[in-house]
Amino acid sequence: MMKLNRREYILLGLCEYHHLETVLFVLCLGIYSMNVLGNSLLIGLSMLDPRLHSPMYFFLSNLALMDICGTSSFVPLMLVNFLEAQRTISFPGCALQMYLTLALGSTECLLLAVMAYDRYVAICQPLRYPEIMNRQMCVRMTVLSWGAGFANSLLHSLLTWSLPFCGHKIINHFFCEILAVLKLACGDISLNALLLMVATVVLTLAPLLLICLSYIFILATILRVPSAAGRRKAFSTCSAHITVVVVFYGTISFMYFKPKAKDPALDKIIALFYGVVTPSLNPIIYSLRNAEVRAAAIALLWGDLLSRKI
Repeated sequence: MMKLNRREYILLGLCEYHHLETVLFVLCLGIYSMNVLGNSLLIGLSMLDPRLHSPMYFFLSNLALMDICGTSSFVPLMLVNFLEAQRTISFPGCALQMYLTLALGSTECLLLAVMAYDRYVAICQPLRYPEIMNRQMCVRMTVLSWGAGFANSLLHSLLTWSLPFCGHKIINHFFCEILAVLKLACGDISLNALLLMVATVVLTLAPLLLICLSYIFILATILRVPSAAGRRKAFSTCSAHITVVVVFYGTISFMYFKPKAKDPALDKIIALFYGVVTPSLNPIIYSLRNAEVRAAAIALLWGDLLSRKI
């Protein structure tokens, strides 16, 4: 029998389907590598190419950094656990993992709303765009997004780890996700549930409402453009962001509002898709739907971008 330190937790993952974990190891390793390389490339291009020195790409660089940090907070340990019989995580490691995953998820919702506002100003108030979206304003909005996400996570983490756990150590998930951790508590979690619901409304649904309102005004402005070419050009500047929002919120909606699966393993695989696959799609979406990013990537590939920078 495995000896367990009293300050350690067991992450079950899909231990009852060990053959499936081998397949997931290969898939997740490939997707995680693509995520890190793709998002690092986006950050590098935004720094190197002068054409990408604009608020939209500043926010995109932050989104890419967020995706790298978010997946790196749990995927490496998860990959190790796929291959090992002893799937333990220390208490500090579990606390940090829960804090980072919750913080970065909340921050991403807020940053997507900031990016929608940026597109609203660019299309609906183009003459005032440089004045409104100046560098100071961009930095303030970004810091506010990161700060609110991390402050929210700190509050939930402190409340969660102050609960009595009565020796329960087995977490039925791939990583220390807050809902899975709360199931171990043997005390009253009604306050935690209430605050989680409030945080979901404020940090997830409110940004979605702002995004929808921004695009209603954007659509109304685009439809007033007289030429078809002008409408296409205006829409092309925000099509990548719309796609990212649909993928992000679509996955969240499917994960939390679908009927509960008879096999808990299916719910865990869906959560794994949200945590690993979704962040790796952002570089693909922006490279396929954005001519400026494609041009910068081609310039880097042929060495033109680095030679110009030097």
